[in-house]
Formats: sequence, C-alpha cells, structure tokens
Amino acid sequence: MNYVLTLIIPIIISLIITPFVRKLAFRLNIVDQPNSHRKVHQKVMPYLGGIAIYISFSLSYLIADHFTTFESTTIGNSILIGGLIIVITGSIDDAVDIRPIHKLVGQMIAALIPIYYGLSINVISLPFIEDGLYVGWFGIAITFIWIVGMTNAVNFIDGLDGLASGVSAISFGALFVVSLLLGNMMLAFTSILLIGALLGFLPYNFYPARIFMGDSGSLFLGYTLAVLSLLELKQVTLVSFLVPIIILGIPLMDTFYAMIRRKLKGVPISSPDKDHLHHRFLHLGFSHRTTVLIIYAISFVFSCFAVLVLYTNILLSLFVVGIVLVLVHLFAEFIGIFSDQFKPLTSFLFKFIRAMERQK
Repeated sequence: MNYVLTLIIPIIISLIITPFVRKLAFRLNIVDQPNSHRKVHQKVMPYLGGIAIYISFSLSYLIADHFTTFESTTIGNSILIGGLIIVITGSIDDAVDIRPIHKLVGQMIAALIPIYYGLSINVISLPFIEDGLYVGWFGIAITFIWIVGMTNAVNFIDGLDGLASGVSAISFGALFVVSLLLGNMMLAFTSILLIGALLGFLPYNFYPARIFMGDSGSLFLGYTLAVLSLLELKQVTLVSFLVPIIILGIPLMDTFYAMIRRKLKGVPISSPDKDHLHHRFLHLGFSHRTTVLIIYAISFVFSCFAVLVLYTNILLSLFVVGIVLVLVHLFAEFIGIFSDQFKPLTSFLFKFIRAMERQK
C-alpha cells in the first residue's frame, strides 16, 4: 500500500474544499460570535470546518476503495455512516445550538453503528487467567461508553485556533505507528487518511484561523479516534488498554479535569467555562500560537510514550504510567486547572515533606 499517495489525496481534497465550506458557512450565517466570557477570538468566525474534514476523508476512502488494492471493511464503512450522523448532529448544533441531551442522542445513535457491525471488546486478558475473561454484553457496554465519551473529549480542547485539529492529527499519527507495529493495515490506512484530511484543513485553521471546525469537526474527530483506538482492543490486555488512553491523553485529561472542576463549582458538567488547559496557558502569559505549540509538544510526548509502552512488561508499564499521572496532576494543579486555591495533591506533598523534616 502506498501510504504517501494515501496521505496526499485527502490533503489535496481538504485544501480545495475548505474555502468553499467557509463561504457556505458565511452564506448560511453559521458563525461563531466573539464572547469574552468563554471564547478567545475577537471577530466573527465561520463554523462547519468539520464538514470539510469529513468530505475529504470520506471521498479519499471511497477513491482508495475503488482505485487501489485497499478493500473497505464493515468497520471502515461504519465510520463513514456513524461519522455522517455525528457531522450532521454537530452541524445542527453549530447552526442553532441544540440542547445537550439532543446532541447526546445523535452521538449514541452513531456509537451503535460500529457496534452493530461487530466492534466491541470481547475478552480481557488478565495476568493469571490463561484464557482471559470473556465479558460478553458487558464489553458492548464498555465499547458504547468509550465511543460516546471520547466523541465529546476532543470538543473540550477545541478552544484555540488549530489546537484540536493538530492534537488529533498527532493522535492519529500515533495510531498509525501502532497499527504498523501490530500489523493492522485497516487501522493504518484509515489513520493516514484522517491525518491527510487534517493537514489539508490546518492551513485554514491554524492561528490566525479563517474557519473553525465547530462541533461538526471536534465531535467527528473524537468519534473516529474512539472507534479506531478500539480496533486493537477486541481482546484487551492491560498494556494494550493503556496505549489508546495514553495516545488520547490530552483530550482525556482535559475532559476529566473539567468534570471535576465543574463539580467543585456546583455547575452542570456540560456548562462551558474558561479554565481548560489552553486557557490556563494563556493565563500564565503564553501567546496564542505558543500555547498551541506547547500542547502539540505535550501530545507528541504522550504519543511517543504510548508506542514505548508496547515494548515494556505490564508491571513496568503500570509503574511508569502511575508516575506520569502523578506528575501530570501536579502540573495541572500548578497551572490552576481546578482553581488557584484547590491543589490537594500539592498541599499533601508539602505537608508530607514538612512532617519528614520535623522527624529529622
């Protein structure tokens, strides 16, 4: 399979089609108005960038299916169908700002599509159980929750020009490398198509952006990341389960902290705020472009770490992941991801150090 050609086709389609989608968004008045309370941009910006990403991906997929040696699969086709439902749901939300429950219904329907075509976790391999633990219907429930949860995760980091699209491209790049190492050609092919679609979109979306991907884009990227990451997890080991979680570390971390932060404030989890990871970097004085590049770098480190985990044993992987989680949490508290006052782990460590000094 010629991966270079597979990458170039969606790049070209995305570069060509994005300006037309941009004009369409202005014509339909599907735009994002400046809002100092929760948004960073200072001028009216068109939405619907997700439509350009989806079209470039789906057209490239169909072209490859008809004119190359690649053969489509039921799971690949389910991404096209489920992705279309997600893009339509997100586009409607961009246009008329539908209620969260209505948006969730669209996501749940889309999540059922790959499950219907056979995507689900079947067996969990445990260290001391030779044949693994068959999970049956429980595996379907886990699959469903994973897809719906991850569909929303990318949406949380879609707050700066080029941030969500760049982080997603890096994540798809990591999935591409993992797929080559594990010999999953379907995953490799689909990942590189999505990388191409995003690389063609980024020139219009990177700071200063000329179009936003909107919910149609962020939800679609979260959805495809969720489905593709599960392609290697039909038989789960502890290490294999860690790989996609680490690859998707940035959106998962930001989602997790946003849920805790809003719970502490006593507001609904779905309510927006201006305390996400990228907002905190801006608060520390970093520029828009520098903040995006820093988060790119963090995402790249996470992705490299995920690949390395494949070559380590279970105990070492769990130990290193534990250390990384502690360091990440300390960093999150340092930049005030919850609030400038709520820093439980930092306070605990200071108290522990003082107690140790007194004993000396």
